Amino acid sequence: QVQVAESGGGSVQAGESLRLSCTVSGLTFADHAVGWFRQAPGKEREGVACISSSSRTIYYADSVKGRFTISRDNAANTLVLRMYRLRPEDTATYYCAADYTSGFIKCDDFGYWGQGTQVTVSS
Repeated sequence: QVQVAESGGGSVQAGESLRLSCTVSGLTFADHAVGWFRQAPGKEREGVACISSSSRTIYYADSVKGRFTISRDNAANTLVLRMYRLRPEDTATYYCAADYTSGFIKCDDFGYWGQGTQVTVSS
């Protein structure tokens, strides 16, 4: 059974930073693309950042380029999202997900999902 667990959300002021972590168990983490997604109330889910199994391919949404950094530690089965210079519009529930394959064509609709962690940014 695949389990995906996020941690690290919270409430911060605009301009501050947060670090989200995700652990994945029940599959060979090093063989799967993983990513971070978010959904704000009343909005569609958005692919924030995705990374292939080897870290060779990385995608960032335009809205977070230059502010967010995704990384993975295959030995620790861990995915990290470092978020800098946070803005109120970054407020959302952030989800970690693992895909069925090692690569991805779109940072969207991955196979295994966590329950999400809330990030709230106040102005």
